[in-house]
Amino acid sequence: MNLYGSNIQKQTVFFVLIAVFVFQAGFAAEIDSVTPRNIKLENSCASINTIFTQRIQEGIQKANDHQDGLCDEDVLYTELRKAIFQSFTASWGLKGYDLDKQLRRLLARQSYSLSLNDSIYRDIDYLEGFSLNIKELSDVVNINGHLVGLDKMGHFFSEGWKYLELTQYKKYTIDQALEWGKEQETGKFGYTTTGIFSFSDLVANFNGWRFWNKVLLKEKDPLKGVLANFFNRPYITCETQIVASLKKKKIVQAWEENTRFDLADYVDGAWDEGNNCNSYESPIIEEKVTLRIKNVNSDFTCPFIAEDCLAAREKYAYYAKYVLHPSCLNVTKKRNVKTP
Repeated sequence: MNLYGSNIQKQTVFFVLIAVFVFQAGFAAEIDSVTPRNIKLENSCASINTIFTQRIQEGIQKANDHQDGLCDEDVLYTELRKAIFQSFTASWGLKGYDLDKQLRRLLARQSYSLSLNDSIYRDIDYLEGFSLNIKELSDVVNINGHLVGLDKMGHFFSEGWKYLELTQYKKYTIDQALEWGKEQETGKFGYTTTGIFSFSDLVANFNGWRFWNKVLLKEKDPLKGVLANFFNRPYITCETQIVASLKKKKIVQAWEENTRFDLADYVDGAWDEGNNCNSYESPIIEEKVTLRIKNVNSDFTCPFIAEDCLAAREKYAYYAKYVLHPSCLNVTKKRNVKTP
């Protein structure tokens, strides 16, 4: 093989490797939770609830259309995922990132968009954070007073589903699923691709498991007490259709919405990366980001709102060690810091 052919072969291999790497990194998106602190954003909770209530109802209808008078759980889960992600397939793959991009468009008037070059991550180079440099940052929104990245909704539905797969089909314990999530943040969803480990992603993942579990409520919610679990109700139930059963002279069942989705049941101050701090792959990256944060707001410290961390520590209790950054986990006194 001549030198020219050898170079072409090397370039081909290089681009194939890059393509594979990009595919693996496709879900990873980051946000700047420091720069927008002065921005007043409309509360997006109601809008997000409307979007996903409609999509859940669409999934229920499609599941019923694909069943012959019986409630099939696998069909329901498949159709719900297709409806939630607005996808023709139910593969979880890159659907979280696709959902993130959908929400940026749908909530453009209520969100804050910032380019990487204007963010606290602008000094992270390609070698330190490859995925970070080939994609735009996700937008941030106000959800009931909490500054949350729209990427968290992708984590909530996509990684939350993966957690449910692990616990429901592969018999992982919740602890093991949470450990698996941390491993992903140290790999393709975090350190390896962006140089950033987001504990807020882990919070969104865990709450996503709680959402998917509540669809049929096969397990008790680990964050609720005995009484709250007693009164907890699934989002969807299988109900006998009396009229259809009489007409067909056989039992006809269908899925029905039982409880409305409300994001407020899940979001808290630990979804905000300004409270539930990030970790970085190296001291060099951390120093770069820290210097940029000081330039944006010299008084900024993480956790920004210590009270939110205290509330999160109480909410997650035993599981806090899996989803809260040490600075959030170990905060000891309240600081009422709402504005820079």
